[in-house]
Amino acid sequence: MALKSIVYKADLQINDFDRHRYDNYTLTIAQHPSETEERMMVRVLAYALNADEALAFGKGLSSDDEPDLWLKDLTGAIRLWVDVGLPDVKSLRKAAGRAEQVLLYAYGKAADIWWRENRSEVERIDNLVVYQLDAASTQGLAALTERTMRLQFSVQDGELNLSGDRGAISIHLQTLKAAATRS
Repeated sequence: MALKSIVYKADLQINDFDRHRYDNYTLTIAQHPSETEERMMVRVLAYALNADEALAFGKGLSSDDEPDLWLKDLTGAIRLWVDVGLPDVKSLRKAAGRAEQVLLYAYGKAADIWWRENRSEVERIDNLVVYQLDAASTQGLAALTERTMRLQFSVQDGELNLSGDRGAISIHLQTLKAAATRS
């Protein structure tokens, strides 16, 4: 018998002073049976950081052909592809060929090792941006998990804060690779 996904609901209030985005979103998040709460909450964070009416959750772990989040325009062209975790470089190159911009939110115990081993190849992908979340941030995200969540997310001067009924955390997000500048 196959395990079923666990469904979470989140009311997300975003106050992003850096991007001048202030809005509320109601999210339904399916946690894949093999997905941890930590990974699921990193997806929620990625949503908050890139919030847009057209941003949607992909099949993620269930599919190699879809990201964790994506934003398509009205023609179906992929404007933004967002992955979380430590994917192989081949899948990042493939995503970069399909989307205008690719964002990766790397996290986990092996993130530093992944970056050291893949940095030279990853840096050649012009439309890829790589961020790394520290362990304290992702563990703090997991601690905020509830089946029904009310979360407030704020960004001001690069400072990221997330709070919910179970507490509040400051999130440390390090840019490992910025998008290539075009001349």
